[in-house]
Amino acid sequence: MRIILICFALVLLISVGQTGLAESNFSFDLSIGGEGINGFHLAIGEYYRVPQREVIVIRERGIPDHEIPVVLFIATRAHVTPTAVINLRLHGRKWTDITLHFGLSPEIFYVPVSTEVAGPPYGRALGHFKRVPRKRWKTIVLKDDEVINLVNLRFISEHHGYSPDEVIKRRSNGKDFVAINDEFKRGKQEKKEKIEKPEEHRKDKDQKPKENKHNDKKHKDKKDKENNDD
Repeated sequence: MRIILICFALVLLISVGQTGLAESNFSFDLSIGGEGINGFHLAIGEYYRVPQREVIVIRERGIPDHEIPVVLFIATRAHVTPTAVINLRLHGRKWTDITLHFGLSPEIFYVPVSTEVAGPPYGRALGHFKRVPRKRWKTIVLKDDEVINLVNLRFISEHHGYSPDEVIKRRSNGKDFVAINDEFKRGKQEKKEKIEKPEEHRKDKDQKPKENKHNDKKHKDKKDKENNDD
């Protein structure tokens, strides 16, 4: 009986550990489909107006892909170099601590949404701003994963022209930021192609009557000439 209880306890501990790990990795298992990481890096560079090589350098310094936008976001808001932000992060500082270090407030991470948000990963992050009066937003302490999710929410939404609610919907379904970036980019490309095709069709349609009219005139001139010869 004692052995059975010990085995049961071990199984329970393993299950709890795996569940906790899955929750902590909810958002940041980066996909490699589509353009994958390269497309994500390109989008980051375009949005923050930095060369893609600089994005790669930040990654090579040891900053995870999903945290690169946070580095550039804080650096831009604080008017400092990305290196200054990276050095603090690599020394183990939390994102909220780094934000305060540069004289910024956690309220810079707030992203307005039009719908009620509940559940991970944004329910808790946005819930801070909902529960705390705006004049006290400076006192909000965000966890690292909350900062990462909010910064990427703003970046993906503004870069691709989608509402934050659309990003939240996809994140809540388990999609990571690389996959969402790919999906939104494909959507924009498909939309562009749909707009271009009708324009090409209209051009072809407009040209055909002109060609027919030209041929009719040519045929009429030829017939008039034959009649004159007779």
